[in-house]
Amino acid sequence: MTMDDKILLGFIAVLPALVVGFVAFYFLTSFMKNEERRRRFLTVRESQGKTLPTRMASYERMTLFLERIKPNNLVVRTLAGSMTKLQYEQTLISAIDQEFEHNIAQQIYVSEECWNIIRAAKNTTIQQIRQVAMSSKIQNGEDLRQAIVNELMDKRAPSAAALSYLRSEVKDLF
Repeated sequence: MTMDDKILLGFIAVLPALVVGFVAFYFLTSFMKNEERRRRFLTVRESQGKTLPTRMASYERMTLFLERIKPNNLVVRTLAGSMTKLQYEQTLISAIDQEFEHNIAQQIYVSEECWNIIRAAKNTTIQQIRQVAMSSKIQNGEDLRQAIVNELMDKRAPSAAALSYLRSEVKDLF
């Protein structure tokens, strides 16, 4: 028996062990990956069960915020009385800012895109109020209130688009 024959016989003897070792390694790594995925899935499912009520409450609060900053709803709640145009404008903007600041912590429960849309709705509403207030025809707070109702009644409120997005995000939770 030559040296080449001995090496070939040794290789043939070791080959089944290498194949068994490779198969065992493959199945073991597959099993470990599946176990990790299963544990991660169970953890996510468990945490969703605990956080879903909090997230739903956050979506409800953001819905209420968006409804409250609609120009028509805002002017119904905020009477002009004997305020000047500037005072009433500042009162409306302050009311929107206070509502927003009151709900600012809700951003951790909604997606970043949703939060950006809500912020944009807030800023656009403020911008619309300022644009209406620029009119030289408006003399006092009551005139501004009436102008906001008249000019923005037919337009779709910025918060309406944000509400639509909010609803779609809630649907995706289920």
